[in-house]
Formats: sequence, C-alpha cells, structure tokens
Amino acid sequence: MRQRFPAISRLCSGFLLTAVVAVIPVAVMAQAPPRIAPPETTQPKKLPQPPSQLPRIPKDQIRGLDFLFGALKAAPDDESAKHVEARIWALWSQTSSDTTALLMQRSKVAMDAKQFDVALKLLDAVVKLHPEYIEAWNRRATLHYIQNDYQRSLEDIEQVLVREPRHFAALAELGIIMQELGDDKRALDAFRKALAINPHLENVADQVKILTEKVEGRDI
Repeated sequence: MRQRFPAISRLCSGFLLTAVVAVIPVAVMAQAPPRIAPPETTQPKKLPQPPSQLPRIPKDQIRGLDFLFGALKAAPDDESAKHVEARIWALWSQTSSDTTALLMQRSKVAMDAKQFDVALKLLDAVVKLHPEYIEAWNRRATLHYIQNDYQRSLEDIEQVLVREPRHFAALAELGIIMQELGDDKRALDAFRKALAINPHLENVADQVKILTEKVEGRDI
C-alpha cells in the first residue's frame, strides 16, 4: 500500500462470534443504515494484493503457513519480507479445485477490465462452491470496497478473519475502511494487528503513528 490513507467517519462494532470479536470487531450496529456509505469525496484506493507471480508452494499448507508467518515477522529487510509474503499469498491462493481456480482467474480478468458485475457473479459462485476458500472472500471484500459498498466489504472481511485471523491484507483493508468511516480507534487497532503480523507492510507503521497521536494523544 503505497498511497496515503485519507481521513474518515464512523463504524460499527462487534462480530457475530465471540472468537472473532477478539480478533477485530466489524459488524454493523443495529441502528446503522442498511448500507454503510463512504464520504462522497472518497475515491477507490489500491489495497494490499498478492504479487502477479506466485511461487510454487509445499503440500503441507498449515505447517507451511506457521513457518512462513514466523519468517515474515523475523525478516531482516523489506526485500526478504516480500519473498516470504509472496509464499504466504501462494498458500492462501492454493486450491485443489480446477473450477475454483478457473473462476478466480476469470474474476481477476473481469476486475482488471473493470467489469465489476461479472467479477461479482464469479466470486459469488466461488463462495457458494467453496466457502472455506479464503481468497474468494478476500477478493470479494476488495470488490465491494471498490464499489463503495463498505458494509458488504466488512462482512466479507469478517469471513476472511474467521478463517484466517493472520490475514494481514484483510486487517489492513479493515483499517482503511474504519479510517475512512471516521472510527480512528478501530482503524488503529486493525493497523496494529496487521503490522504485528507483517511488520513490513508499506505505510502502515506511519498510519499507526499518526492514529496513535490522534487517538491516544501521544507518540508510539
């Protein structure tokens, strides 16, 4: 995330599951409107995305992720971290279903072409076909965000974090949405969680410093 995150207005709290509340509260309060709309001046921003070229990955996915998250936290520099991060994205993107892989590939092509309605239908199909596939939820969250549908984006981020609480990209996206909606406290919480998992996320450390001063009235 190279660009700067803009200032923002208010959000909701609480997940449906107590376990998720411990991760990061994002569900909409009962009194909130059916759709959480961003400020009219908000423009879509580039969110954390996997690299275009993903490496081959080991068969033991769980053990591989545990090892890689440890390596990511211990990476001595940004270049080393990028290599580790790419392998994590590769594990998250892995699927044994040829149908899922094809639908995900087509959804990316549709999103790149700004055919958002087509991309949404494809991602909806993946979620129904393979609901445990994290990257379908994550990509659909990004798509909803691009379309300024913050409530649906938050709902999909919730599904990502239920399945993988270490998903630093989903946490960073959550922080961006919270910040845009003016909930600096929860934005700070989300950014801190993302940074604790991946200390090399671009610009996130700066946002943590800025928001800490705003929320807590002091430097980190």
